Amino acid sequence: MTPQEASIAAEKICRLAPVIPVLVVDDVAHAAPLAAALVAGGLPALEVTLRTPVALEVIAEMARVEGGAVGAGTLLTAKDVENAKKAGATFGVSPGATDRLLDACEANDLPLLPGASSASEAMRLLERGYTVQKFFPAEAAGGAPFLKSLSSPLPQIRLCPTGGVSLSNASDYLSLPNTLCVGGSWVAPGDLVQAGDWAAITALAKTAAALPR
Repeated sequence: MTPQEASIAAEKICRLAPVIPVLVVDDVAHAAPLAAALVAGGLPALEVTLRTPVALEVIAEMARVEGGAVGAGTLLTAKDVENAKKAGATFGVSPGATDRLLDACEANDLPLLPGASSASEAMRLLERGYTVQKFFPAEAAGGAPFLKSLSSPLPQIRLCPTGGVSLSNASDYLSLPNTLCVGGSWVAPGDLVQAGDWAAITALAKTAAALPR
């Protein structure tokens, strides 16, 4: 998969909904009902972060949920990429980007949202062919004002801001011409997941899915 093909695939995923839920799941039993609740609320693209021992099992379970597109987040190494692809991930997300990681995603045909937090990082990815990128950590790196400032000199780049994005500030990002969608964890709070309150999570997802962009 070329970087250009990866960006085309990543853009399609980003356009599925205004928000990509960023999920940290500790219990495999929560995987399928959580995915079903989010998909029912209108958020089909799901990012499962590789931050728990069961993350790959969670990806495998979520990949079976009809209507969902499950990706692996926090990809750091080539091994992460291989494991995520084997588990059923259809896209990847990384906090930054290294040549080794990009090589692994291209070799494994895994579309990647590579992370960038500066103009130089964004330009380097663009030089390689990645026109769709993750802006991370969004709020800490300058927030919506910084992202807006990139839109004029780098109009060919589209981004998914993630990190500190919430319902209260998501619209600030989504209103920008260079934002495709945002990533956020607020649609699946840990307490609701632990309680198995899938109806409440579906309600949060519906609110997020209705955000204008």
